[in-house]
Amino acid sequence: MRTFTRATLSALLSTSILAGAALAQDTHPETGEPLAADQTFTYRVLDEHSSVDPQVVEDVSGSEIVRDLFEGLMNQDEDGELVPGVATGYEVSDDKLTYTFTLRPEAVWSNGDPVTANDFVFAWRRAADPALASPYQWFIELMSLENASEIVAGDMAPEELGVTAIDDHTLEVRLTSPLPYFPFMTTHATTFPAPQSVVEEFGANWTKPENIVSNGAYVLTEHLPNERSVRERNEMYWDNDNTIIDKVVALVINDENVALTRYMAGELDRTEVPAGQFPRLSEEYPDEAISFPRLCNYYYTFNLSDSGPEAFKDVNVRKALALAVDRKIIVENILAGGQPEAYTFTPAAVAGFEPPATEMAGMSQADRDAMALELLAEAGYGPDNPLSFEMVYNTSEAHQKVAVALSQMWKQKLGVDAQLANMEWKVFLEERGNQNFELARGAWCGDYNEASTFLDLLDSASGYNDGKYANEAYDKLLEDAKTADDTTPLYTEAEQILAAEMPVIPIYHYAGVYMMDSDVGNWPVNNVEQNWYSKNLYKIAE
Repeated sequence: MRTFTRATLSALLSTSILAGAALAQDTHPETGEPLAADQTFTYRVLDEHSSVDPQVVEDVSGSEIVRDLFEGLMNQDEDGELVPGVATGYEVSDDKLTYTFTLRPEAVWSNGDPVTANDFVFAWRRAADPALASPYQWFIELMSLENASEIVAGDMAPEELGVTAIDDHTLEVRLTSPLPYFPFMTTHATTFPAPQSVVEEFGANWTKPENIVSNGAYVLTEHLPNERSVRERNEMYWDNDNTIIDKVVALVINDENVALTRYMAGELDRTEVPAGQFPRLSEEYPDEAISFPRLCNYYYTFNLSDSGPEAFKDVNVRKALALAVDRKIIVENILAGGQPEAYTFTPAAVAGFEPPATEMAGMSQADRDAMALELLAEAGYGPDNPLSFEMVYNTSEAHQKVAVALSQMWKQKLGVDAQLANMEWKVFLEERGNQNFELARGAWCGDYNEASTFLDLLDSASGYNDGKYANEAYDKLLEDAKTADDTTPLYTEAEQILAAEMPVIPIYHYAGVYMMDSDVGNWPVNNVEQNWYSKNLYKIAE
């Protein structure tokens, strides 16, 4: 059995009390730093978020907002470790199949209603219900919840899901197989509670600022689509007294260079560093330009469905294109922000798994290019029959630079004609999800810190397997890994299958490359998932 000890909770409570004291003293209780009078954190996002509905949101920027508006069973600290959220702790049965979470009685919704175990039951059933058509419906299956697969398939009622409210403050969760990382999955937005009466009253409009009821440290006070989103302190939040940041503003700025200009003008506290500019900025602003590992990958996915090009059905074509990508040029000359080259789908930053060395990674670029030419010729493509296709990416200068580089590499080395097309974010997600593409940019940030959060993406049943890659042996390895004591050999073999079949082209693994105002305190650079919570930040007086 596992639960948070009295000592752990006491330490957390002491920290909270000290944080609350900071507000009265105008200094940070641990560092002694003077706190700014204006505790507003303003940051830039590339695109309009997909949603702030916990069971519907599917992108990183939307999830950042949702983590402020809603609170799940567990949270993460600055190092990515679990800390209490709505739940003060949990116990696990001896067979590891039943989790019992104890909910804090002081947790309430922003309208004053108590947060109960039934709010989680409603939310999890809602996420699994085919009627909602949640983009993250598959996540409920990944959690190995009892009857999840049958409910998602429409063969069983959502009420049969393995989650029960024993009483208002006790939530029982039943799994079909042990998942050692299951508690970490409860930090994901899909598992956050939802207010049933509000959802039922307003339907799809329940998340509008004038309707929304939330249980997190902040409430949504303004949303101008494609422009700005504002959240402010939730006075009803159980730990509101110990929150320092009063207001958080997310500004949609599609152009990285415009965002940098606005940062330099003092309009933003955080923005992404435009591709290629980190070396200069880190020299000129050593206290503000930062780079750190992230649990994310960047890749291009082939459309292997019936609607995809016939050429991509040939593994030699896929391998040739992957081999001809000079990743060193991309990460060192184009991005220049500390991103590592990628030859596996799973990043090295993931906990507990070292991705295997691949044949491609051990070759020189010249040898890769030579093999690429041979493979493409074997597939029947060359000067007399050039390969041609369209590659799509969502609008962004960095994405465009990478796409242009790829198309030029393929043109110069292989005679391939890759036409570029960019799309706005929501259109891009829809077109890629409906297999209306030939080759498409992809990126994934881990939903929890374990290799399966990446490898499961290419399972034939995954809701985000946009290229519709299907391999029975691969699926079986992932299925076996869910009950294995040692997952490393299974994950290693899965990566080896991907390297042999190349359903996607790994390009690089992410780094967090930001301009961060030195006034911002406690940004969690050691949390590779970058699950940050505004309630843990503070602004330092200049």
